Order: sequence, then structure tokens, then C-alpha cells
Amino acid sequence: MERLRITPRKNYAQILEANGLSFHAADNYWKEDACYRFTLKQVEEIEAATAELHEMCVGAMQHIVSHQELGRLGIPAPFWRSIAESATNLDFSLYGRFDFAYDGKGPPKLLEYNADTPTSLLESAVCQWFWLQDCYPDLDQFNSLHERLIEKWRSLPGEAPIHLAYLADNEEDWVCITYLMDTLVQAGRTALHIPIEQIGWDSAQRAFVDVQGDKIETLFKLYPWEWLMRDEFGQHIPTSSTQFIEPIWKAVLSCKGLLPYLWERYPDHPNLLPAYFEPGRLVSYARKPLYSREGANVELVREGQVLVKGKGPYGAEGYVYQALCELPNVDGAYPVIGSWLVDGQPAGMCIREDASPVTTNMSHFVPHYISG
Repeated sequence: MERLRITPRKNYAQILEANGLSFHAADNYWKEDACYRFTLKQVEEIEAATAELHEMCVGAMQHIVSHQELGRLGIPAPFWRSIAESATNLDFSLYGRFDFAYDGKGPPKLLEYNADTPTSLLESAVCQWFWLQDCYPDLDQFNSLHERLIEKWRSLPGEAPIHLAYLADNEEDWVCITYLMDTLVQAGRTALHIPIEQIGWDSAQRAFVDVQGDKIETLFKLYPWEWLMRDEFGQHIPTSSTQFIEPIWKAVLSCKGLLPYLWERYPDHPNLLPAYFEPGRLVSYARKPLYSREGANVELVREGQVLVKGKGPYGAEGYVYQALCELPNVDGAYPVIGSWLVDGQPAGMCIREDASPVTTNMSHFVPHYISG
């Protein structure tokens, strides 16, 4: 794993905008004056860890459900039965992303599982692929996201339109939803976008409906389960016939409370870090809210000294304490490896880097290639 300084394409802004990445210049989000080179062996190590960890996560989730420990994850009781039923069926799931700390030498270490609402999808699947074709056309990239998404959509039963919901004022979510709509159309399905604020409840149909009053048969949502469960209309979810993507069993995998369960079930696994619900068991640790986004409220402590003080609105449901795994400092940048899954299988990789050891919504996206 090597960070290289390179010359950006002269027309890269126009190319990214043509790809649909409208916010590429915001906070210098897309960064192509640098890239990362991985060897094939390193990519195969990330791929193998991703496949194994997903199976471990599903096993831990089923343990939590069967032992009726969802309350420990801050999940409201009215949703426990729905989660248990969804977990038993392993309802249709599209995609997710692991975040790894990795320096190319030791094994990748799991930081968290973005199993419910991961973004950075268009830039991972499309934008960095076209960058590769322009800059390193004879080399390869760990990236089969686009084809696998289309293939997975084709396996979704039924012919009804699929609604895709997002927060109306969130450009990043809108870009991700627009890209997923394109993959749906290529899969031969009808895709309809809808701001989450416009979804209604029809008590006569006992169903969620769109602004036309039409029943929403299947809803893909870029809106986390922990918010849905606490929204006013969330009370209707257990009795609704709407199929949700991601399914409600993914609420367990997206909770950082999964990390202590993984460590308890698989102690000393090379891809895991020690993690506990209780404070005081680790001298150096990352304190993470059970639910948070974009690195908010994450506190890093090394031997009692606070390195990064967590800020943000999260933490009401509680915290976990994960052994501190400091990201490699590469030319002043701290990279995190995002390893994508589609249908529970490894499907690609992305790199986000920051000047801080905590990845946030200000972090940069940096493309990669495979050589050697």
C-alpha cells in the first residue's frame, strides 16, 4: 500500500460532473493529485477479511436476536419482533461497507460496519473506475460494484416500482439515490425517487404511500433505521406490508454495539479489535456512540490522554469502547479503507483520508489501483 502524488486530469471536474458527482469540489472532496497503489496480495487480503467478517457479523446478529438482547443495542422494544422475523428470513439486502484500518503490512482491522446507509457509492463504483481508465488503463482496480448491484437488483422478486427515499436537502444522498436508480433501470426495474419527508401513511390500506397516494411496495431508504424507529410514523413499520431495503435486520449490524459481541464470540481474531460495553477495560481506546454518523462524537484516548475529543449530537443510547487502532499517517493523511459488499459478498474498495485520525464528512475521496 503506497500513496503516490500524481498530476490530476486537466478536465477532471467536467468528467466528474458528467458522471453525476455534483459535489466533487465541496471541501475538496474528490482528490486526484494523489492515489493509492495496492498489490494484488493486499487486495486479496482485504477481500478475504471482508467475506469472513460479514459471515461473523451475521452470526453475531442472529445470536443477539435469539438471546433477546436487542435492548442492549438501544433498539426500541416495539421493533424486536420485526427484527427477529426479518433476521430469520434474512430479508433481501443490497449492500454495505466495512471500514478498515490498514497499512498494507498487518491484517486489516475492523473499525465499524456501515451496513444500513453507506454512501460514497457513485464515486466508488463509477468515478474512480473512469479515473483508472484515463490514468492507468493497463492496470486493475478492486471494483465490481456496478455490475454486482445490477445483478442483485435483478434477483428482487416482483414487478412493482421501487421507491428510493432520501432527505430532501442532502445533496450527497440525492447523488447516491440517483446512481442507484440508474442501476435499477439497467436491471429492468422501475425506479421512483421520493424525499423521505413526503412519505405518508394510509390507515385504510395500512401501508406507506407516496404523494399520489399509491402504496409503496418496496422502499429503498438512505435514512437510518435508528431514526425511523424514533420518528412519529415509525410506529406503523411493524404492521406495514412495505418491504424495506436495507431490511430491518441490518439495524443490528449498523449498531456499533455489534463490536463487543464480535470480540466476545471471536476473541483474538486477526481482523478484530478488543471491544467492550463497559469503560475502564482499555487504557487506549476509541469511545464510539452506539449510533453516529461521519465520525461524530468519537473520542480517541491513548494511555489516558485524549487525542481527539468527540463532538456532535450522538450518544444518547450509550457507547462502546474499542481498542485504539491508530490509522497510518501517510504524507500527513490518515486513510481508511472502505470495503464494499453486495449481497454479502466483497465487491470493491474505496479510500477516504483526512488530516485528522477520525474520518468525517470533510474527508477526501482518493482513487486507487492494483499493481504488483
